Amino acid sequence: MFDTLSDRLAATFKNLRGKGRLSEADIDATAREIRIALLEADVALPAVRAFIKQVKERALGAEVSKALNPAQQVIKIVNEELISILGGETRRLRYAKNPPTVIMLAGLQGAGKTTLAGKLGKWLRDQKHTPLLVAADLQRPNAVNQLQVVGERAGVAVFAPEPGNGVGDPVQVAKDSIEFAKTKMHDIVIVDTAGRLGIDAELMQQAADIRAAVDPDEVLFVVDAMIGQDAVTTAQAFLEGVDFTGVVLSKLDGDARGGAALSVAHVTGRQIMFASNGEKLEDFDAFHPDRMASRILGMGDMLSLIEQAERTFSQEEAEKVAGKLRSSGGKDFTLDDFLAQLEQVSKMGSISKLLGMLPGMAQIKDQINQIDDKDVARVGAIIKSMTRVEREDPKVINGSRRARIAKGSGVSVSEVNNLVERFFEARKMMSAMAGGKGMPGMPGIPGMGGGGPAKKAKQKKQAKGKRRSGNPLKRAAEEQAAAERRESAGSAFGPGATQSPSDFELPDEFKNFLPPGEEK
Repeated sequence: MFDTLSDRLAATFKNLRGKGRLSEADIDATAREIRIALLEADVALPAVRAFIKQVKERALGAEVSKALNPAQQVIKIVNEELISILGGETRRLRYAKNPPTVIMLAGLQGAGKTTLAGKLGKWLRDQKHTPLLVAADLQRPNAVNQLQVVGERAGVAVFAPEPGNGVGDPVQVAKDSIEFAKTKMHDIVIVDTAGRLGIDAELMQQAADIRAAVDPDEVLFVVDAMIGQDAVTTAQAFLEGVDFTGVVLSKLDGDARGGAALSVAHVTGRQIMFASNGEKLEDFDAFHPDRMASRILGMGDMLSLIEQAERTFSQEEAEKVAGKLRSSGGKDFTLDDFLAQLEQVSKMGSISKLLGMLPGMAQIKDQINQIDDKDVARVGAIIKSMTRVEREDPKVINGSRRARIAKGSGVSVSEVNNLVERFFEARKMMSAMAGGKGMPGMPGIPGMGGGGPAKKAKQKKQAKGKRRSGNPLKRAAEEQAAAERRESAGSAFGPGATQSPSDFELPDEFKNFLPPGEEK
């Protein structure tokens, strides 16, 4: 959703790089470009004005003028102000002291309240709660039936005493659900209310009556992230009529400009608490302003990626695979293991989305967008067309076997060849990483080493050209000079740095993915 905004900001910051000092004219030009980028993204004008004012004030201050790298300092300021305009710190749900906690959903028809109720219910169930969905939308045709279907898919109980389709009293249903939840030991009640195609007095009155009847701990305003400026107008109307406590963004995976996400929190003073970024029930999570700002600026979102991996991967299975990779140079790692790992990754969601969370991937965004998630299914078909012996030892796969596998899986022989080659490359890389040797060079991928025969030949030639003197005194002087140059240049961690990689310790989140005994 934020691709256009990210591209514009990246182009703006590119013009700053390489400048040792930023003049007031440079900062004015940068602020102008950022303003245009935000307005094109459909961000509300009051939010844009406040954002630009803060950025300019800070950029013209001492923190930039005295900085060693002014361009990076400006990017840091923009990042911090983006976090601020998105709500600052992550806002958590407020739970009732005495269960059940009551959460009321409000919003226009078509915003995705009913589906979101199921997503929120599943998210809470995964956190060991026992939520109850309440069908209080008795006006929209088949709304009650839809909530029952969504609740069944999410594995969450549904309270639906009325058939809906214009029959029943939604206020009474909401009141009765509280007693039902206490009786059945549900600790959270999620009330799905009716919406309208537009703001009207009847809609607001019904929402206000339900709120008065159940006294909810949280009132979440569900807004379609694709409707742009209308999101702000609608949010202000609901704030006055119902007084919601938090915002939920739906359809964040759309291709609209996404200005609603950058506007609602600033205009209403209510933070975004959750975001839905896909059609599956799993495509839902808490909204983190700092992580969203990082994504917008193309810096990735490693924490969300790690959390998704922790939810998907089994620690026991990960240790088993790591053991296979460490033993005998990874030869025990088979095509069956390779397929199991690919299937685990695909459970985390779209591969292109996962790659987009990695820092620096914005530079190859077009290539990432071309990745087809159906490739995993094709790989599975090829591997499952092999015999047990072939899966355990792919080296036995000769020409005739490849032709048979291709015919059995409905692909070409070249695709089978590519898979086998990719498997050996992946096994070599994973084995090196499991053995603590770091990631080997990967030709053709930016920043991953390698670079093909031409680059290797050049490196070999450079290495060959560095000859040592045969004179012991002269050689000692050369070595001393080289040591002084290295010391003045600093370590790999930056000029003047004295730390080495051994001085650093990985964050706790990363340690879960390392083999036992290699946590540092």
